[in-house]
Amino acid sequence: MIAKSDKRADGVAGMLMRAMAFAAEKHRHQRRRDAKASPYINHPIALASLLANEGGVEDVTVLCAAILHDTVEDTETTREELAQLFGADVAAIVMEVTNDPALSRGAQKQAQIDHAPHLSPGAKLVKLADKISNLSDILESPPDWPVDRKQAYFDQAAQVVDGLRGVSPALETVFDSVMQRRAELESRRA
Repeated sequence: MIAKSDKRADGVAGMLMRAMAFAAEKHRHQRRRDAKASPYINHPIALASLLANEGGVEDVTVLCAAILHDTVEDTETTREELAQLFGADVAAIVMEVTNDPALSRGAQKQAQIDHAPHLSPGAKLVKLADKISNLSDILESPPDWPVDRKQAYFDQAAQVVDGLRGVSPALETVFDSVMQRRAELESRRA
């Protein structure tokens, strides 16, 4: 293990690896609700990959926040823990994209729509990648949801992304191309 004082541990690669290891440990018993019951860690890694490879994002703070984006919402992780391990900026982005557990699911969805235009640029990038990843997963390895629920998720995602537009034309193009595949949901109804 690399000592914290070692220069490599504080570099981009070191921070990303620490974030991946942390998220993998926190999500170790979780599976996605997709047809394959994929390991949950695949989702945050997919977000970081999408941001870096499709969006050209090189900001380690944003990439780490993408990897850690569901840790507070879905595990016992706290904002303070993230701030201590990864810095206040990473923790702030994660908190911006974390649903308020005090709200009902419907209220959480509406809050995402309402808050999207007011997110920081980093949080907008993470949220946009999250919506792209979730829609892609619904198309590629669908959860056992009724078609109407899948359609409703697409509708809600479009409303959220409307509030994020302008942050990354490249990622918005990816989102739009995934949205164009929405008709596939109907063809799989049978």
